[in-house]
Amino acid sequence: MNTLTPAALHDLLASDRAARVLDVRTAAEFEHGHIHGAYNVPLHLLSEHANEMRAALEHPVVLVCQSGQRARRAEEVLRAAGLAAVRVLDGGMNDWQRAGLPVRRLKARLSLERQVRLVAGSLAAVGAAAALLVHPWWALLPLAIGSGLVFSGATDTCGMALMLARLPYNRGSQACDTEAMVRRFVAHTD
Repeated sequence: MNTLTPAALHDLLASDRAARVLDVRTAAEFEHGHIHGAYNVPLHLLSEHANEMRAALEHPVVLVCQSGQRARRAEEVLRAAGLAAVRVLDGGMNDWQRAGLPVRRLKARLSLERQVRLVAGSLAAVGAAAALLVHPWWALLPLAIGSGLVFSGATDTCGMALMLARLPYNRGSQACDTEAMVRRFVAHTD
């Protein structure tokens, strides 16, 4: 796997105007804050546009998400479509922001990772309280949530995040036009 540190990506963008940043987070996460000039194609839509993106083959492409996990999955999708020279921003936007590098913000939103923690924690707490106060069978809810989190950690996937990504809140107010974004990515225009 080819990764870049935030500082190395910042230097690449300053020295190579043909370099592209492809942000695979949800449109809402992208609105919350992204690297200036990045193109947004959410991971769950990437595979249907991967073949079109091969036109960008001769240019450096760096994949970005919040922590790096979704970008690594996007790397697999793009490599399978023939884009072998893609790289991943190590640590994603979390490390980019920790490094104090510039972020373009359109609208404040909760990240998908925070949403997963809030929903999972809330369901586990409600289930535990209901098991104590209402009926012991409610203990199955925190058991299911905990099992889902273990599965998520073991497989590096998150079903809850995939479901939350499809909610209207996470689509963003700009209603991300993926086809237009892919055309701009290939042509490398803003």
